[in-house]
Amino acid sequence: MKLRGLVPRTLRWLKKAFLFLFFFQLFYIFLLKWVDPPITITQLQIWAKSFGKDYSFKRDYVSRKEISVHARLAVIASEDQLFATHGGFDWKSIKTAMKKNKEGKRIMGASTISQQVAKNVFLWQGRSWFRKGLEVYFTKMIEWIWGKKRILDVYLNVIEMGEGIIGIEAAAQTYFKKPASKLTRREAAAIAACLPNPVRYKVNPPSAYVTYRTNEILRQMNNVGGMEEIIEVIQ
Repeated sequence: MKLRGLVPRTLRWLKKAFLFLFFFQLFYIFLLKWVDPPITITQLQIWAKSFGKDYSFKRDYVSRKEISVHARLAVIASEDQLFATHGGFDWKSIKTAMKKNKEGKRIMGASTISQQVAKNVFLWQGRSWFRKGLEVYFTKMIEWIWGKKRILDVYLNVIEMGEGIIGIEAAAQTYFKKPASKLTRREAAAIAACLPNPVRYKVNPPSAYVTYRTNEILRQMNNVGGMEEIIEVIQ
């Protein structure tokens, strides 16, 4: 009899726990439309790794007006040129990456800026299907609730831009001894050039590959910078 009573009580508890978690995360998503995320799991992981290393953890959130328009354009040109028009996912790139990965070639990623924000703000680093499923959910939610400008601003504040360096302000101060609002086109492109692997690739001193990518990003910035939909997002 005790066992029979335990099962419905457990189910009721699980239902209440699920409803609490659902409404809590929904409230948190709405809150972050205006408030910067205090800390993330990814940042905690990066902070923990900095102990005993020859670098320190650096993070400094800044508002939209404190970020150079060149930085916004550079990351779009480098990471996600369809950012202004897609609904959170670049399905063509996803299909290409899946095909390459299935063929056993070098693992390719196809994450949009929106997906990277969802992963870095709400989740942890990893490749499990469970985490990817949550990433899809949070990506769609921030697309619906935040909008493109807020997603881009949060991206520039939470993404890792070097060992222990979180966000564009910390990157600008570390690499160029100036605030993010004063970054030039080339400086912004140089930071964006390292984003595929900010631990491996260095802004200072730049490798031949980083220099090549910087010049390529500058070219792409010229190509996409005049598009009306992108101007609307970066201004």
